[in-house]
Amino acid sequence: MTTIPTLSHGRVTIRPLRLRDTRDLDVALASNRGWLRTWEATNPSGYASTDVRGSIRALQANARAGLGLPFAMELDGRFVGQLNVSGITYGSLASASIGYWVVEDAAGHNVTPISVALAVDHCFRNVGVHRIEICIRPENAPSLRVVEKLGFRYEGLRRRYIHINGDWRDHFCFALVAEEVREGVLERWVQGRVPAGVGSVPLAARDEAAVPIHTTPRP
Repeated sequence: MTTIPTLSHGRVTIRPLRLRDTRDLDVALASNRGWLRTWEATNPSGYASTDVRGSIRALQANARAGLGLPFAMELDGRFVGQLNVSGITYGSLASASIGYWVVEDAAGHNVTPISVALAVDHCFRNVGVHRIEICIRPENAPSLRVVEKLGFRYEGLRRRYIHINGDWRDHFCFALVAEEVREGVLERWVQGRVPAGVGSVPLAARDEAAVPIHTTPRP
């Protein structure tokens, strides 16, 4: 099992997601449905589960297998979102991915970049992960600002990559490797040492993403 720590910086804390978060998670998802729907992962089969408690159990089981780290995000001690480190692999690949969401009234308080920085630093220093990836829809300007603030490198466009809000959506891919941030992601950002422009999406990539790829209609 991968240990899930409690980590804090200023007003922001990430801690293990627990079963007793079920009510707070349920309320947050329900009251922010309009805010979150555009970016919400969906099932291409059409099946949608509303079992929040069951989803927490599944994430915890994944953590016990050493494959993920499910975090609750807090602002001033209040539950405001969720961050998941997923797809943890070891050995010659030693990589993972990060996904997250935050409630609307917590936006603008740097909850997400601080949470991501804390999680990435933990993964690099304590989990043995060498590379962390974040994939973001081209239309998701707030998330694009997160990776730009933290200096994640742009690596490319992934066509129809994840099923979001009812269809397969393109995503921009960003990544960091441990050697790039020996001082830590959080420390580098707080000290203003993120290289200028490293997290920006090239204009050519934005233009490419604006052109839908050809798909063959189903018979």
